[in-house]
Amino acid sequence: MVFNSLSFVFFFALVLAMHSLPLPWKAKKVNLLLASYLFYAAWNPPFILLLWISTVVDWFAAQALVKAERVAARRAWMLLSVVANLGMLFYFKYGNFLLQNFGAVVSQFGWTYQPPHFDIVLPVGISFYTFATMSYTLDIYLRRAKPANNFLDYALFVTFFPHLVAGPIMRPTELVPQFTEPRQATPAMLRFGLALITLGMFQKIVLADSFLAPAAEAVYDGSKLPGMLDAWMATLAFSGQIFCDFAGYSTTAIGVALCLGFAMPDNFRFPYAAIGFTDFWRRWHITLSAWLRDYLYIPLGGNRHGEARTYLSLMVTMLLGGLWHGASWTFVAWGGLHGLYLVGERRLRAMFAGFKPGAGTLLLLGLFTYALINITWVFFRAKTFDAAWQILTGMFGAHAGADPILSTMRLTTVGLIIAGIVFAHWQLRKRTLEALVAEVRPLVLSGVLGLMLFAIVIAQGEGNAFIYFQF
Repeated sequence: MVFNSLSFVFFFALVLAMHSLPLPWKAKKVNLLLASYLFYAAWNPPFILLLWISTVVDWFAAQALVKAERVAARRAWMLLSVVANLGMLFYFKYGNFLLQNFGAVVSQFGWTYQPPHFDIVLPVGISFYTFATMSYTLDIYLRRAKPANNFLDYALFVTFFPHLVAGPIMRPTELVPQFTEPRQATPAMLRFGLALITLGMFQKIVLADSFLAPAAEAVYDGSKLPGMLDAWMATLAFSGQIFCDFAGYSTTAIGVALCLGFAMPDNFRFPYAAIGFTDFWRRWHITLSAWLRDYLYIPLGGNRHGEARTYLSLMVTMLLGGLWHGASWTFVAWGGLHGLYLVGERRLRAMFAGFKPGAGTLLLLGLFTYALINITWVFFRAKTFDAAWQILTGMFGAHAGADPILSTMRLTTVGLIIAGIVFAHWQLRKRTLEALVAEVRPLVLSGVLGLMLFAIVIAQGEGNAFIYFQF
């Protein structure tokens, strides 16, 4: 089930109504748990078994971790959780990828190996809930958290439907405590939650799907060589599409949770106003970057063992972060580019430690950051390296005589939307959405939300899945 579907509208209305009934808190939590399983089962019911396995394994591993006294026993229970979770993730997400690459490697030595092809269906959201469940046992192993008081609270943390399939990636310390006492949205929370849902759906349905996706698809999925204008505008369109798609999902998820009385962390903070790549990853997919920092970068050594080790930790973290997004070397290249950007930025900051740029220089640095980020998006969007190379060479003028692909109307539409997104990000880069809403007059806010809702109804089509569902 996807947020941008009529089935979800009816589902959420029913969940909200049941959550408002005068029932015991435990009964309400059971209702939310069953609703979350129904939400996931609407896609493919058998894969609920994976959720159950992950939930049960991590619950008992965490309980055993607390009771274990010997270091070796604690480490064994932690490894059981990690192996079980990563084992399922590797099989479903990377099984065919690993076999194909193994075949390619052995062929270089003159051996013929044709790997069997398995029709493995990638379970929706497996990367997200795997990271969430792993953080539970890892935090307990590292003594950063205590286990949940009961199995119901933990199971609900794993399956809570707003964040289940595409984040934000929740930590147990953020959500489990919210299940201990009755939660009910106040009128103000309900209004703000519905406003967030409207904004998120506007970003996804109207901006991402209706206006930006067609331009990106025409160039990236077409057979024509793109000229400079088409290559840049299609890439800019994708930069807007993936932001509006994923930020739209996160905004909707946060709004849905808020309507039920629960708080979830921000996942985006106006990333296209980032000045530098460290700043970008503090603003883009915040819960993933925080997860990679805490459970990968810091354990690898972080910045505690000298410059060379820091650079290595950054590169490994970003390469694996790229692979997390998909079983393809283009995603690894995307992560590797971000790793190189972070290493280069860190080096430049050390060389120019006393440099204090003015407002104009900061703006130029921000626009330069955005331009370099768009180069990385080429590898994220292109399906092969050959396709990526065609786009990149087009962006830098290699196909000067290429026939136009995008119409003037489409170019103008993409240009206006991207300019609007970047402008809005710069205007709000030091503020929060909550602060902005608090400052706007209720009548004006109602009018804006009404126009968004009208556009959503007009543009509503097939209920296209969110891009990050495939990860």
